[in-house]
Amino acid sequence: MVIQNTPGGTGLSERAQHFLKVLVERYILDGEPVGSRTLARDSGLSLSPATIRKVMADLEDMGLVASPHTSAGRIPTISGYRMFIDSLITLKTPEEAELQALRERLGVPDDSRRLIQSASQLLSGFTHMAGVVMVPRRDHVIFRQIEFLPLSGNKVLTILVTEAGEVHNRIIETRKVYSPAELVQAANVLNEHYAGSGLEGIHHRLVQEMDEARTGMNKIMMDALAMAEKVIGADEGRDDLVMAGQTNLMDFDELAQMGKLRQLFDSFTEKQELLHLLDESLHADGMQIFIGEESGYKPLNDCSLVTARYEVDGKVAGVLGVIGPTRMAYDRVIPIVDVTAKLLGAALKSR
Repeated sequence: MVIQNTPGGTGLSERAQHFLKVLVERYILDGEPVGSRTLARDSGLSLSPATIRKVMADLEDMGLVASPHTSAGRIPTISGYRMFIDSLITLKTPEEAELQALRERLGVPDDSRRLIQSASQLLSGFTHMAGVVMVPRRDHVIFRQIEFLPLSGNKVLTILVTEAGEVHNRIIETRKVYSPAELVQAANVLNEHYAGSGLEGIHHRLVQEMDEARTGMNKIMMDALAMAEKVIGADEGRDDLVMAGQTNLMDFDELAQMGKLRQLFDSFTEKQELLHLLDESLHADGMQIFIGEESGYKPLNDCSLVTARYEVDGKVAGVLGVIGPTRMAYDRVIPIVDVTAKLLGAALKSR
C-alpha cells in the first residue's frame, strides 16, 4: 500500500513525534481537546507536566496542534493530521470477518453497476461514513455489438452490448429517415470495424474517421459513424459516481450544523467537484488523502477524503473512497479502502 506525499522526515524529535501521535490518536478517539495529564498517562513516559507542556508549545509553534479558546487542551491541525498520516500512523489490518464479508459481497458474479453499488455500501457500512465509487471510465468499457431498430419518423432505437454483458438502450434522432435495411447495414459496419474496442477509443476514432469520411468514405459508413457517435456521446451523460451512507455524516458533531450539512449534501448532489477530486486521484500514484482544506473545495473543509484506485486487467479503471470528518480513524479506514479497491478490481476483471 502506497500513501502519496510521504516526506523524508518530520523535523521533530522522537519525543515530539511520539506526543503528536498520542495526541492525534486520543483526539480521534474522544473528540475532545487533549490535556497534558491525558498525554502523560497515554504516552507511557515518565515526564513532568512542565516538560510535556514545553513539547506541546513547540508543536503549537510549528502549527501542528492548536488550543481551542474553551480549553487548555490541544487538538491537531490539518498540518498535524498530515504529519501523522504521512509519517507516524500505525495501520490496522481489517478484521477477518470484515475481509470475509468483502470477499463474499464482491465475489458474487454480477454486473459491474451492482458490484460498484455493493462496494460503496460496504465502504459505508464498515466505516460508518460515506462510501463513494467512481464508475469505470468509458475507455475500460469494451463494445461487443450494436443494433439499430427503426422507430417512428427519424427516431432509432440503439442497443449497445458491452463485453461485460451490459445492455445500453438509447433512442437517437437521425438527420434523415433510414430504412430497416440501411440500419442493418450500418450496424454491420460498426460491428465489423469496432467490436472489441474500448468506448473511449471508439469515440476518438469516430471523430477522426468522420473528418476523413468527407474526402473518401462511402455514405453508409458516414451514416453509421454518425449514429454511433450519438450513442456513445449520450453515454457521457450517465451517472459517473455511486455513493452510499451520506446520512452517516449527520452522526458526527463537527458536521452536524445545518449549514455545513446543507453545503455537504448539495456537493453530493452536484458531484462535479467530487468527480474532479477523484479524477486527481485517478492520475496520481498510490492512495490519496485530502484532509480538510487540502481538497480546495469549501463544502469539504471539515471532511477528509481517503481514496484508492482500482484496476481492471492491469489498467486503472476508477477510484473509490470514504468521506468523513477530519477526525476519522485513518489507521482503520485506509486499509479498508485499499483492500476494497483490490477486491473490486478483481471482481470486475472476473466479469
